[in-house]
Amino acid sequence: MVRKLAAEFIGTAWLVLGGCGSAVLAAAFPQLGIGFAGVALAFGLTVVTMAYAIGHVSGCHLNPAVSVGLWAGGRFKASELPPYIIAQVLGALAGAAILYVIANGQAGFDVHAGFASNGYGDHSPGKFTMGSGFVCEVVMTFGFLFVILGATHGSAPKGFAPLAIGLCLTLIHLVSIPVTNTSVNPARSTGPALFAGGWAIEQLWLFWVAPLIGALVAGGVYRWVGGDEPRAIEVSGDPQPAR
Repeated sequence: MVRKLAAEFIGTAWLVLGGCGSAVLAAAFPQLGIGFAGVALAFGLTVVTMAYAIGHVSGCHLNPAVSVGLWAGGRFKASELPPYIIAQVLGALAGAAILYVIANGQAGFDVHAGFASNGYGDHSPGKFTMGSGFVCEVVMTFGFLFVILGATHGSAPKGFAPLAIGLCLTLIHLVSIPVTNTSVNPARSTGPALFAGGWAIEQLWLFWVAPLIGALVAGGVYRWVGGDEPRAIEVSGDPQPAR
């Protein structure tokens, strides 16, 4: 378990540093800024790279909503939820701390300006309402968990899950950055918000509640749609998946 939690800590720190770092350091860089598309790709790449690095260790959740959704889908033990979520939040804080140290080296940097925090209303990039943000986060997290559960199902093609999951997260960001700056991950939201303070902390509740609702619904729905995992049976002494 210690190795699993260490993997989740490092992986979530990487997600925040890579994804939020692209938004803080590179999105609007003079003349050569990567923009929304670049930030979306950066988040997807953090998941792809870490999925191959630690997927065999901890499952590479990097996200309390993913852990809760996998539990709802019958893929994860309830007893492991609290330590996983704690490790993920601490990892997000570590990633945000590293990003803060880097960003603070630029003249004029103001952490309270946003620091890639998620928000709605006046703090939404597109000035979307709280209601729009809530619906967006629920639906996008549902889609994310639905893809994760499908791509990691025992009957799915082997070896491609990290690519499908990373591309799904990229797509989610392409759609929803203008709405909420994209969370679908309570840990990712918490790390930057604790540094930005003020409004970011006041609005943080939405980026816990909405993703967890979306994850719970996705877990239940996919359990019905996708069916049970293949059952191992003995064939000549070797376990084989049932078809």
